[in-house]
Amino acid sequence: MRIAVLDDDNNLLELVCTILNAAGHTCHPFLSGKEMLHNLRRDSYDMLILDWQVPDLSGTEILHWVREKLSPNLPVLFMTSRSGEDDIVAGLAAGADDYMIKPVRRSELVARVQALLRRAYPSQTVSEHLQFGIYKFETRAGRVSINDVPVEMTQKEFDLALLLFRNLGRPLSRAYILEAVWSRDIDIPSRTMDTHISRVRSKLELRPENGYRLAPVYSYGYRLEQVTAE
Repeated sequence: MRIAVLDDDNNLLELVCTILNAAGHTCHPFLSGKEMLHNLRRDSYDMLILDWQVPDLSGTEILHWVREKLSPNLPVLFMTSRSGEDDIVAGLAAGADDYMIKPVRRSELVARVQALLRRAYPSQTVSEHLQFGIYKFETRAGRVSINDVPVEMTQKEFDLALLLFRNLGRPLSRAYILEAVWSRDIDIPSRTMDTHISRVRSKLELRPENGYRLAPVYSYGYRLEQVTAE
């Protein structure tokens, strides 16, 4: 999962990212609230970890913006040195899903992050078979079928299709798709992603009569939407 972390303490930020990367996630660190907000406007993340107090733009201000503009299911974990009951209640009332009191403890951080991700993305849990209407994904075998008729797809096309269905209704930025499907190969031409999107749309017949539409999100990325056939 892609996790954005805000804290103005660089040493703590490095520690949190080391822990998250070791747990199999990709950490995107931000020392400035304004820098994080700028990136949230143009990129997608699976989770946010926010320091309560950041000089230029507080975690609370970021959280208010997130709850107004982004998916209500986006999990947010507050990290704070404040341990008073009133402070904790205020953080949760502002829209945080959970909180941690500093100093950060490795096992506690991983446990809280995993718990929030499982709750927010239940379809991401390991399962050999995933069904979305007429589409069935066999994740271990890397196969997909429409009404039980197999569809020939390359591994990248399968990975891209599964990513889109697992994030149904959620806009995914180009950077997010690139990192999730092509991993560290960030030098691929921009048209490569668009070509794969086009192939997935065509091969899976993603159109309203089949219940889904794969649409571009201007200057951002793509979104797979569930629609009602007219």
